[in-house]
Amino acid sequence: MAAAARARGLEPRIVPLITDAPPADTGPLDRALRRLADHRWLVVTSATTVRVVAERTPRLPAGLRVAAVGRATARAAREVGWQVDLVPDDESAAGLVAALPDPDGSVLVPRSAIAAPTLVDGLRARGIDVEDVVAYRTVETGDAPVVPGPGPAYVLVTSGSVAEQVARRMTPLDPGTRIACIGPGTADAARALGLPVHVVARDRSAEALLDAVVETLPPEPRTGRSS
Repeated sequence: MAAAARARGLEPRIVPLITDAPPADTGPLDRALRRLADHRWLVVTSATTVRVVAERTPRLPAGLRVAAVGRATARAAREVGWQVDLVPDDESAAGLVAALPDPDGSVLVPRSAIAAPTLVDGLRARGIDVEDVVAYRTVETGDAPVVPGPGPAYVLVTSGSVAEQVARRMTPLDPGTRIACIGPGTADAARALGLPVHVVARDRSAEALLDAVVETLPPEPRTGRSS
């Protein structure tokens, strides 16, 4: 995201607020991955999930199809050598529930420990056999307040977990700072935490988020662009 921001003439300042950690018990995940060949679909909803699975399973079984929740997750999957068979037009858990064809077998959904139940519950409501397993935990990078320096023009909020940490560790923000969210779900989470939302990306991708920020930048002065 930082590289894509620079390519658009922005000056990114990286502030790590969350990271990932293994599940408290990795046994269920390891057992599920050993049975990958028993499933018809592997459904992934984040680049982190892709990385965790790829680290434990260098090669997917032949015949296993891969569904990714959006383009960013699909890109991560292709980068580790997977063929991606489905990316829904509506890049969301609900969109993936609607787009997944009726499988002639079961579906494996490795996920974050704090993932909303929308995907798993939605697939099961369709009568699909789902193996639901925690692949990683989302954890905080600390408790200390984060002071990002002179008021940034935008804070990019890329998940509900990030929104929670921004509200907990970065507020009060500079009055001139705008909050930009990667999609409607993240924007709803940010608002519920009391954050003002100024920009919402049209779809859940880093590119769409940065494009939405650029579209709201003030006009450049005639003497050249300032940032």
